Amino acid sequence: MTDSRLSAGAHTIAEIRSEPETWKNSIDALDETGEMRELISSLPPEEEWMFVGCGSSYYLALTASATWSQLTGEAGRAVPASEILLFPKLLPECRNTILISRSGRTSEIIEAGRYLEEQDAKSALAITCGTDTPIEEVAARVIRLPQADEKSTVMTRSFTSMLLAMQLLAAERAKASEFAAGIRALPRETQLRMAGIESSIQRIAESRNFEDYVFLGQGPFYGVAQEAMLKVKEMSCSYAQSFHTLEFRHGPKAIVNPHTLVTFFISERGLESEVSVLQEVKDLGATTLVVINKANALVRDSADYLIELSLSVPEFARAAAFVIPGQLLGFHTGVAKGFDPDNPRNLSRVVTLQSSKDGDSGRAAP
Repeated sequence: MTDSRLSAGAHTIAEIRSEPETWKNSIDALDETGEMRELISSLPPEEEWMFVGCGSSYYLALTASATWSQLTGEAGRAVPASEILLFPKLLPECRNTILISRSGRTSEIIEAGRYLEEQDAKSALAITCGTDTPIEEVAARVIRLPQADEKSTVMTRSFTSMLLAMQLLAAERAKASEFAAGIRALPRETQLRMAGIESSIQRIAESRNFEDYVFLGQGPFYGVAQEAMLKVKEMSCSYAQSFHTLEFRHGPKAIVNPHTLVTFFISERGLESEVSVLQEVKDLGATTLVVINKANALVRDSADYLIELSLSVPEFARAAAFVIPGQLLGFHTGVAKGFDPDNPRNLSRVVTLQSSKDGDSGRAAP
């Protein structure tokens, strides 16, 4: 890209473009240390697993927990750390938790880990891109991915790299060798498609300034849709929403008009049902963007813009690649609107909250 405006957000776009290489380096590092094999032997036996995060890390947890359930057959659920702190009795008893934090310093994650430790349920595992951070004190084991850390405020390559590490761990636990091979093949396959994806997304961002951005996904792609929504909000200060695809019919479709960009992350398993929503939304007058692995004629007829990934890996293993179009849409929309994605408005790289003046940590009473 030669556009001079791209000097704004230079760190962010470099980190997005580096994702496939970062994935490979992170996976190679885990393979070299044998860390995954050690973790598999040390993790507790089959039970329910709770994946805990905040913001992007919570959306990561949605996809990681879906993959865990799909591959291992063990129940997985994603929970915002704040729910553990404020409404712990609304959550089922779960002794196996995985804490997710890019920095390893996010206040609510650390407080949630301490709370669980006090309940004699110390988190089994944490994953972070930081080193020597407080999260290491509240988890029995830690996966560190320093190669995936970022200079920019918004999470991009850290999100996808931590997701792939969690998916690889699930594959190793389930002895799902084909899935694990797919995760290892994903960096190479995605790298071949990066330039084409970015070129398509940049054209969309520079051609229209939409009033509303909507992101739809089901199953493992619901977390992807949520993360795309957040990237557009963070980097372009645009109004954005996210829903399960079929839920969009139940009221939210009232917002549809030609100035609404509705992005569909379409799965294979739900293809027929999700495409029926795509057709309906197109008929209502929305502008549609479809991210899909392989498009059929119905998709092509209803998509104003189409990103076709054509990856050979298993469906759940494609999730990290599906994240990239949303990141690029947030970035290029922000640049087109005159924002600097490296310095998003009102945001900081690490969310650390001060305790209230009376010393209360914010936890609910037991």
